[in-house]
Amino acid sequence: MRGRSARMSLLASIVALTLSGAAPAADYRQRPPEDEIIYFVLPDRFENGDPKNDKGGLKGDRLQTGYDPTAKGFFHGGDLAGLTRRLDYIQGMGTTAIWFAPIFKNKPVQGPKGDESAGYHGYWVTDFTQVDPHFGTNAEFKAFVDAAHKRGMKVYMDIIANHTADVITYKEDAAGGFRYRSLADFPYSRRGGIRGASINPGFSGDHVADPENWKKLTDPAFAYTPVVPKGEERVKVPAWLNDPIYYHNRGNSDWVGESALYGDFSGLDDLATENPRVVQGFIDIYGRWIDEFGIDGFRIDTAKHVNPEFWQAFVPAMLARAKARGIPNFHIFGEVYVDAVDPGALAWYTHAAGLPAVLDFGFARAAIDAVSGTKGTGEFARLFDGDALYKGGAGAAQELPTFLGNHDMGRFAMFVKAANPAASEAELLQRVMLGHAMLLTLRGVPTIYYGDEQGFVSDDKDQLARETMFASKVAAYNDNDLIGSAATTATANFDPAHPLYRHIATLSEIRRKTPALIRGATKVRAFAEKPGLLAVSRFDPDTGREVLLAFNTSAAPLSANIAIDMKSAGFTALHGDCPASPAAPGSLLLSLPAFGTIICQAS
Repeated sequence: MRGRSARMSLLASIVALTLSGAAPAADYRQRPPEDEIIYFVLPDRFENGDPKNDKGGLKGDRLQTGYDPTAKGFFHGGDLAGLTRRLDYIQGMGTTAIWFAPIFKNKPVQGPKGDESAGYHGYWVTDFTQVDPHFGTNAEFKAFVDAAHKRGMKVYMDIIANHTADVITYKEDAAGGFRYRSLADFPYSRRGGIRGASINPGFSGDHVADPENWKKLTDPAFAYTPVVPKGEERVKVPAWLNDPIYYHNRGNSDWVGESALYGDFSGLDDLATENPRVVQGFIDIYGRWIDEFGIDGFRIDTAKHVNPEFWQAFVPAMLARAKARGIPNFHIFGEVYVDAVDPGALAWYTHAAGLPAVLDFGFARAAIDAVSGTKGTGEFARLFDGDALYKGGAGAAQELPTFLGNHDMGRFAMFVKAANPAASEAELLQRVMLGHAMLLTLRGVPTIYYGDEQGFVSDDKDQLARETMFASKVAAYNDNDLIGSAATTATANFDPAHPLYRHIATLSEIRRKTPALIRGATKVRAFAEKPGLLAVSRFDPDTGREVLLAFNTSAAPLSANIAIDMKSAGFTALHGDCPASPAAPGSLLLSLPAFGTIICQAS
């Protein structure tokens, strides 16, 4: 009882702390997705609000508990209590929505002997119905959501339907690494290959969604013979997830063709999302989180590795569930990892899979290349030309979350620094500020990766791009030279005076007050094939008033005449130095410093 009382006291103090002095929230439910500025965070790496849950209630060493704050691949102690405590900091830079990596209960540790790591990131789920004890409880999640909503901030959950934690193994080919076994060589109708015994009589194939057809798939040993290790037979929740019949069981994906849909993602148990029982199961799972907690959106992990028909059923069900809960602007966006300016490859998923939006990897690539100086600014022209390809056209592209870097690919500052190894810290800061200016003013929903506002750099992708905001004990993090700061990750980094934090806050305020920067149509005015000018006009969706954006990605100042709307007779500077009037009707002479940004609003 003493433990329960202490936890209830902690919950009460969290709510009191976060709600005290907070102004009444505006009707945040009425804001469309494109109005938001998102802050993306890994809860384990943000703030440790309750050290008592660091080991998730488990006993033993790090291979049992998953906790080792000195190792980059293990839990460090961040939790929901810490996130709730830092809502002032998050909201202070102008962000209006929080997206965090999955918080569902994970397998604490997995991986081959000597190469184990922990589920601190949240993507190795065993129980889809409860918060991982390393992060807190369902009650603490409710407290966090309510505290955010009280401030008018939205909460987006990161969800997974492609796979669960790695529990199932295979009887065959452990020494061979469980290579992928194809539908052609290992059909559902034979055990272990085309020469094997007949199994699953009457099954018409996984393209037939009829539940009666799937009842005839009773033997999961068509490619490999799945084996559930002793002691893990009931580890997954809901209980139906423990049956191997609901998985593909074809071995590890090689990321090409068929295996991208049917293969295990680095050993993770790949769900048979063609099966109507799996479809309904996940509608029930994630619908409950909407019903009980009133969350505002989903980021869908590994969306490209799930068959499109699954999303065609899942997305409408989630939108209907949210609407019934009084959430009319539920934001759903999928992860389709395409590291190129290839809008067609992303837009395909809005048509074939029915995803309302996808993470705009094309924007990230264009920004990294332009701001790093490795390419010109013409990639942005190509990017925006591709907006017409999305279902709903350029208007739908306004809902794409845009970003500069993330927990998988690495941090934006890392790419900039790697491309400019001789650059001074002042130049690196200017370049990184330029990238954030593009992020916060060009079309799409700006998404800030936690720590970028404190100058985090990262040494590489994945684990090396997941530093802690509270004081770190990881040597590979603490030797980094942060941009715009004399601090290191060995001390807590929640400085609202950091130049990047202040820069983001300033631009966020300009964005919120300027409808053209939120929902305005885009017209590219000028671009360069080498580092240099990018000029874009955006237009107020109600009045048509023009806002001219200009960026200089080169290390030298530049001047140029920019075509503008003939009706734009005068300008006010929202950021930088703008001429008060055009040089001639339809033409504005701009001068930009190196790595400069100008935002000019027409009268």
